[in-house]
Amino acid sequence: MARFSVTYRVFAGDAAEARARAEAIALEQTVEVPRDVVPEGLIADEIVGQIEEIGTEGEGRFRATISYSPESAGHEMTQFLNVIFGNSSIQKGLKVIGIDPGAEMLARHPGPRFGIEGIRALVGRPKGGMIAPVLKPQGLDADALARIGYLCARAGADVVKEDHGITDQATAPFRERVEKTAAAVARANAETGGHSLYFPSLAGQPQEIETNIRFAKEAGADGLLIMPGLLGFGVVDRIARDESLSMPIMTHPSFLGPFVLSDDTGFSHGMMFGTLQRLAGADISVFPNVGGRFGFSAEECGEIADACRAPDGPGRAMLPSPGGGMSVERAAGMASMYGEDVVYLLGGSLLRLGEDIGEGINAMRAALDAAEAAQG
Repeated sequence: MARFSVTYRVFAGDAAEARARAEAIALEQTVEVPRDVVPEGLIADEIVGQIEEIGTEGEGRFRATISYSPESAGHEMTQFLNVIFGNSSIQKGLKVIGIDPGAEMLARHPGPRFGIEGIRALVGRPKGGMIAPVLKPQGLDADALARIGYLCARAGADVVKEDHGITDQATAPFRERVEKTAAAVARANAETGGHSLYFPSLAGQPQEIETNIRFAKEAGADGLLIMPGLLGFGVVDRIARDESLSMPIMTHPSFLGPFVLSDDTGFSHGMMFGTLQRLAGADISVFPNVGGRFGFSAEECGEIADACRAPDGPGRAMLPSPGGGMSVERAAGMASMYGEDVVYLLGGSLLRLGEDIGEGINAMRAALDAAEAAQG
């Protein structure tokens, strides 16, 4: 059975220490017992992680690639992630910088159901960057949010996405909000012949999540916005693999910041917001844009976009979705940086326009089209 492998950046004083740390990771991520008490046979030969390669990155930094048995990971996304970086995530000086899921784990977790081409087919935009206005702020009632959704869809937004902070508050309860906004977006599409997709923010107590997923589907939502840092990557995986739902997924980075903000712990930006989202089954991955209020660099954003779209990544390539600081004035620079396969989030800059929000969407569309045309 094909093993999967994880590459860690190991901070150590020398190669001997790096190897010792890699050996400890191989045990910690699987059997969690000292080497001398590992049972012989299957457990020692297959279950325990195996060091495949150790190399030097720079002074005090090494790369250790460790392979694991699919039998250790099982069939659950949660256990897969647990093997990748469970207990070892609690240690300092370790960072996940690469994952090769191998054929067996890809069969168990095939990734995005739609991916770039599938989303393009749904929105009817065969080329060019896509636009996703955000329904907010928190505190508006369901009718007000639905009205914004209608105006956005009528203006030709590709995706009408709810803000992640709008969940099941009393001002706009999940089910009322989803019903009204789905109907409003559908009405706008009928009037214009457009194909705007509506992605509500999945909400509810743990015992309500499953019924709320089904409710959203039956109410006419086209996809779902999921916060895997709060709801779990397993929820993303569950929705992506459900053929009866057949709903695209947009993931949001809320609560995931600590996984990437340290130089010597957690995950690289590309791994967290690219590779892991693809493994779980996301079709669109939201992340903080360079120049916004969160401080991701151009290099980090480029790494994320590359991981989302890499042809050798897990499953179908998916769409990066930078948000924050987006404006008509930045459209040319963003188009140059991200290319065409991208979903741009537009929030506060549009909401200033009130009932004229459609004019802002049209202006952004024109700016993107002009920038992409100029690039050839």
